[in-house]
Amino acid sequence: MSDAVSGMLTIGVLVVLLAVTHAPLGGWLARVFTSEKHWRVERFAYRLCGVNPDKEQRWQVYAASVGAFTILSFVLLFVVIVGQGVLPFHHGESMHVDTAVNTAVSFVTNTNWQSYAGEAGASQFVQAFGLTVQNFTSAAVGIAVVAALIRAIARQQGTTIGNFWVDLVRTTVRVLLPLAVVGAVLLVVGGVVQNLADPTTVTGVTGATQVIPGGLVASQEVIKELGTNGGGFFNANSSHPFENPNALTNLFEIFLILVIPFALPRAYGIMVGDRRQGHAITAFMGLLWGTSLALVTWAEVAASSGVAGSMEGKETRFGIWASTLFAASTTSTSTGAVNSMHESYSPAGGGVVLLNMMLGEISPGGTGSGLYGALVVAIITVFIAGLMVGRTPELLGKTVGRHEITLAALYTLVTPAVVLVLSAIGIGLPVSRDALLGSGPHGLTEMVYAYTSAANNNGSAFAGLSADQPYLNLTLALAMALGRFAPLVLVLALAGRFVVQRRRPVTAGTMPTHTPLFVTLLVSVALVVTGLTYFPTLALGPIAEALQ
Repeated sequence: MSDAVSGMLTIGVLVVLLAVTHAPLGGWLARVFTSEKHWRVERFAYRLCGVNPDKEQRWQVYAASVGAFTILSFVLLFVVIVGQGVLPFHHGESMHVDTAVNTAVSFVTNTNWQSYAGEAGASQFVQAFGLTVQNFTSAAVGIAVVAALIRAIARQQGTTIGNFWVDLVRTTVRVLLPLAVVGAVLLVVGGVVQNLADPTTVTGVTGATQVIPGGLVASQEVIKELGTNGGGFFNANSSHPFENPNALTNLFEIFLILVIPFALPRAYGIMVGDRRQGHAITAFMGLLWGTSLALVTWAEVAASSGVAGSMEGKETRFGIWASTLFAASTTSTSTGAVNSMHESYSPAGGGVVLLNMMLGEISPGGTGSGLYGALVVAIITVFIAGLMVGRTPELLGKTVGRHEITLAALYTLVTPAVVLVLSAIGIGLPVSRDALLGSGPHGLTEMVYAYTSAANNNGSAFAGLSADQPYLNLTLALAMALGRFAPLVLVLALAGRFVVQRRRPVTAGTMPTHTPLFVTLLVSVALVVTGLTYFPTLALGPIAEALQ
């Protein structure tokens, strides 16, 4: 079977799997966030933490709870990393302090940027009890925040948007843990490693030796993809055969990456009482994802004059189509896992995966963050459309006034500002410029890709950048923190503005937000805003390289 036929069949099976799980998972997510009942294990967690699960929070308290939880998570993870030498299952792994700071920030922000070599920098204890735990909780934070925003849109003249601690616990207990258990078992069946074996040195037929590490790989791999995290147990990430052995596990891991982000719009439609709204957001996300996939696949297949296309940096067991499917999916979400090296992609292919992140990862985006990013685009779209026809902009009966559009505008500006400012400084300073492998347009793309990945909480990299040095570790950590929490606070502030409003009745003059026309407007606004922001940078980087 040719690579193209295999690739198209893989895409077809993936789309069918996503379609089959869309309604049941989306419905379950909606029930999780609207149910008034608490499970016994959840009540135990609330008592342990001193939380009243029946007391809801205003948006300021909700945001403060997110901040407090994140700071505590960072401190605990940092202590575990720097103290791994005295903890169990240690076999000589270590990190510098600046690398530990970068790693702790990376995993609590759902970025999973890895300046260290996975199996050489983190012990099995750190991987299992530090990084894997944060893969669950950071994903749960994103889903909790979008649940709060949806409640605010659905409610009328309220003051509270939910309870962060309840949303966090329910997401973990009712959604992520059950799916991760099933997924981990399937990965083990597929050949992914799951053991506590010590590293073993083996000698090959040529006499060369190699250290074969073991570890709890499957349990970390499943939540790495399901929670759109991306940090690999091994340095080679999902191109390593212990993480991703074959075509079936590759398909399953891509499915895990996309399943929650594509199901959340269904939950949105149910919670606001109009499922057509969820269908529109799903179509918006699907159009962007499908276009990205087509472009990056075309670029890589056409990158060489040979009929096999460009296989540099790709695994022969996957081929071009399965590699580009993974690349398009991981950069369209906040995952950042890779089964091929993006550094080796053609200028056009590398430019597309970079553009996916510059869009704000809304196609379909990360767990929670993708949907609230898409809803911000919807807010901007109804505002622009309202100005064009001379009507008051509103989203599902909630007025988009001066305060609301200011918050939405700040949301769209904060991440590009972080990316462009830090990239410019990085290119200008010798200490960071010397870390680049490439020069000219490709070197610029390496630097911009790093800060775009960090600020958008993706975590993938153009591997030519030697990022494990104090300046880059700390500035990338800053980009990750600002890119995660500045937009998150703005989203919660938007929720605070919406929840106090009464929903205006639908009239003949109300702009429908569920039609194909509105989906087209959504796509247009997303592309235009991103293009106006990043086109000069793209022109100097991947576009210039492609034209050389």
